[in-house]
Amino acid sequence: MIEVLRPGPLTTVQDLGRPGYAHLGVGRSGAADRASLRLANRLVGNPEGAAGLEITLGGFAARFAGRAVVALTGAPAPVRIAGHSAAPYGPVEVGPGDEVELGVPDRGVRTYLAVRGGLDVPAVFGSRSTDLLGGLGPPTVAAGTRLAVGTPAAGFPTVDLAPVPELPAELVLPARAGPRADWFAPGALDLLGSGSYEVTSASNRVGLRLSGPPLRSARDRELPTEGLVEGALQVPPNGQPIVMLADHPVTGGYPVIAVVDEAAVALAAQARPGDRIRFRVG
Repeated sequence: MIEVLRPGPLTTVQDLGRPGYAHLGVGRSGAADRASLRLANRLVGNPEGAAGLEITLGGFAARFAGRAVVALTGAPAPVRIAGHSAAPYGPVEVGPGDEVELGVPDRGVRTYLAVRGGLDVPAVFGSRSTDLLGGLGPPTVAAGTRLAVGTPAAGFPTVDLAPVPELPAELVLPARAGPRADWFAPGALDLLGSGSYEVTSASNRVGLRLSGPPLRSARDRELPTEGLVEGALQVPPNGQPIVMLADHPVTGGYPVIAVVDEAAVALAAQARPGDRIRFRVG
């Protein structure tokens, strides 16, 4: 059992989401940076889809009732376990009564905490993920939340450290022309590929709201509502693009000028307000 003492700005339970229900109006949700959650789970010997914690901008603390093995990945934050410094990106043993504390990451937004055995919370549509937009899954983690730990399903890992590259100061996200690129003024895709955009404070798990060279529409009518995918670059009337993230709606009415490559969405999910983003449109 884990008792959360401080949740920080936002902590949620996440796994790899609930794909396959968009036709029912249910989005996938899941970890915003799935690559980091997968790695954390591998480091403690869990299946990659086991539920863990997605901790936004640190400030988190929890007490463990029994012995456990944990791993922290994603945005690198200072870690203390039982009052001692610990390293991320590797399995760490936690004793009964020990507290795990996270500081604020210097770069990136979301840190993932996996515990051997996974978090055992009720599944909704086959997933333990909290969907903030759809209101599905467990509630947002708060001080006093108690989380059960499941039974380990795999052998203990032999890796004690998984080096990962540092998050870049400026993200370059590969993207492809979207289904409504023809709705924009001539040269809009070139402008998207040559401009630099800043992540705004209005960003969240639904999407990254950007500020930069406006992408102007060439149509004077509205687009009928149509399906959306993660990584879609929607452009509202103000011309400022929004990158759809894990909790995005399944449909939308703004034209999609481009779609970020699936592998790069994890990088986008680590962009924080003030960070710069460029798109490499191919």
